[in-house]
Amino acid sequence: MPMHTIEPLTYLVDGNVGALNYMACLLQAVGLRAAAFDRTDGFLRAHDPAMPGCAVIDVRMPGLDGLALLRELQQGGAERAIVFVAGGGDVELGVRAMKAGADDFLLKPLEADSFVAAVRHALARDAHERAVRRELQRIRAHLDTLTRREQQVLRHVVSGRLNKQIAFDLGIAEKTIKVHRARVMEKMGATSLAQLVRETLELEAGAVFAGDGVDKDDS
Repeated sequence: MPMHTIEPLTYLVDGNVGALNYMACLLQAVGLRAAAFDRTDGFLRAHDPAMPGCAVIDVRMPGLDGLALLRELQQGGAERAIVFVAGGGDVELGVRAMKAGADDFLLKPLEADSFVAAVRHALARDAHERAVRRELQRIRAHLDTLTRREQQVLRHVVSGRLNKQIAFDLGIAEKTIKVHRARVMEKMGATSLAQLVRETLELEAGAVFAGDGVDKDDS
């Protein structure tokens, strides 16, 4: 089953079982999936970074607290939208959580509508970022099909140089540049120069292109 068809899951992590049940009931009442954990180690064992969704985490978890848990996820490469919840005396922790990359911070007792809205916002952000990553992976896969010479030509095209200028810089015939440009457009799946430039810039082209050395087999 393609990942984009999987219904998103909200991980609930709170040491208070009553709070867990309350949050789970709120989400289930509006048709959202939830998985509840009263310990951080149980959450970490069950957490699947590939699963679409978000996590709601109490900043005052016993053992590994919420901020430490966030760092654990980030260091493990998991890109997860996070909503932190906490008691009224933990506002400073909430500020630190937001600075550390949390999407939202809510004070207990949770207000039902605000809680559901925060989760929906986190789910929407997760869906958007996953879509962006899939698009970048698609573009990168196309870029990887280019020869070194075609990558060089693409870099010059993106910088706005004309065919004759590219030909002079690379020391090859202008008609050869036209052939390379056509191949680049085809391999990148671009229907216009504007699309080609946009997609290449999205990948921060200079950081992913091969070096400037001449490929003698593809001049």
